[in-house]
Amino acid sequence: MAMSVGAEGGDDAPMSDINTTPLVDVMLVLLIIFLITVPVVVQTVPVKLPNVRHEPTTTKPENVSLSIKAESDGSCGVYWGLTRVNAQELVDRAVAKLKLEIDKQGGPNAPGLELPEAHLRGDINTPYRCIGGALFNLQRAGFARVGFISEPPPGGNERM
Repeated sequence: MAMSVGAEGGDDAPMSDINTTPLVDVMLVLLIIFLITVPVVVQTVPVKLPNVRHEPTTTKPENVSLSIKAESDGSCGVYWGLTRVNAQELVDRAVAKLKLEIDKQGGPNAPGLELPEAHLRGDINTPYRCIGGALFNLQRAGFARVGFISEPPPGGNERM
């Protein structure tokens, strides 16, 4: 092999060769860094989810039952029992219901105080903003326990 010492035209001729060694070195270093960091980033937390299809709920007369569905005009229909309510009426009714139940049980400092629950039934075609808005208003009113009611799959409440 021969080595080029200089150009025939002298030192004033432009050099047309590119030194690719530093580029290859940088690429190899980056490849090694990515090979080391990718397994660290892809770690997951192992979680075993429950295999319960349906758990029956006990319905108490003091619990609040809300039905939520999307109306034909695009608005959210929230029904307290069978009565349609807007957001402010929902908060007002929820606060009144909680106050009534607390007074029935002997006041806020009564031993064994059991607050009512709110059960939400959302239509399958209802957008989340409707259900989330009702949930937010119930929590704003003071309901600590809010549950979602679903229909069990055909075959009853079998466990998987």
